[in-house]
Amino acid sequence: MHLPGRYVRSTLLFSFLLAAARLWAQGPPFQTDDPVPVDFRHYEFYIFGAMDGTPVEIDFTAPAVEFNWGAIPRVQLHAILPLGSINPLNHPVYLPSGSGPSAFGLTDMELGVKISFIKESKHVPQIGSFTMFEMPTGNDTKGLGVGKVWYKLPLWLQKNVGPWTLDGGAGYQVVPQTDYRNFPYTAWLVKREINKRLELGAEVFTHAREGAATAQTQASTMIDAGGYYHFKNPSRQLLFAYGHSVAGQTENYAYLGMYWTWGKEDKKTVSRNALLSGQSNRNGF
Repeated sequence: MHLPGRYVRSTLLFSFLLAAARLWAQGPPFQTDDPVPVDFRHYEFYIFGAMDGTPVEIDFTAPAVEFNWGAIPRVQLHAILPLGSINPLNHPVYLPSGSGPSAFGLTDMELGVKISFIKESKHVPQIGSFTMFEMPTGNDTKGLGVGKVWYKLPLWLQKNVGPWTLDGGAGYQVVPQTDYRNFPYTAWLVKREINKRLELGAEVFTHAREGAATAQTQASTMIDAGGYYHFKNPSRQLLFAYGHSVAGQTENYAYLGMYWTWGKEDKKTVSRNALLSGQSNRNGF
C-alpha cells in the first residue's frame, strides 16, 4: 500500500518523539537512581544546583555539570564536576562537628559506571548497578573534599506498570578517611506521567550516620517530592525536587536543574516503528 509522503513524515516524527521519551529516566532530581543506562551512542547533560542541610551544617552544590554517555550497549559512563560550598552552623550542641568557617570551591569529582544486568520483562524488574568513584579534587583542609578516593556501591531495580514507574534499591558507601564512616542507604521512588509535559514523583530515602566530619552525623529518613517538566523540544527538561526528614536527624534536600539529551538514532528501528505506528492507527488501536 502506498502511503502519502506527508503521512510518512508525520509517523517518522512521532516515532522519533517516542524514541526520545524512552530516554527519560530517574536519578536527578531524586536521590533514588535507576538501573537504565543511557542508550548506546546517546548522551545526557545536566546543569544543576543542589542543597543538603542539617542542624550541623548546610552544604550547597552549585553550579555543577553532569555528563552521561551510552558508551556501549547496556553500559553508561558518568561524570560530575561540581563547585560547592560548606556552611558549618557552629552550634555548640553538635561540637566538634559543624564547626569552622564556610568555604566555596571545587568539591570532589564523581566518576561512575552504570551496567544493566537484567532487562525488564512482564514479571521481572530491570536490575543494574551504578558504581561511583568520588575523586579527591576538593580541598579537604577546607572541608570541600574527603582527601581520598571514596565509593558508592548501589544496586537498583525498575518496574513499569502503565503510566507508573517504580524504582528502588540499596547501596553501601565506603569512605576510608578519619571522621567519616562507611554506611548503608536505601531509596524507593514512585513516579507517574501526569501529561505529555509533566511527570511527578515521590520517594523515601534513608541513610545511616555518615561520620563526625559530615553534616549527616546521625541517621535520617526523608520523603522527597519532585518531577520533570518537558519542554516542547522533547530532548530538554526542567528538573526539580524538595524533601524533608520524617525520622531521625532533621535534614532538608533540594535540587533544581536543566537536562538535555541527544544521540544517533537507528534509522532501521525508527522506520520500523513508523510502519508499526501507521498500521496500528489504520486498525483503530
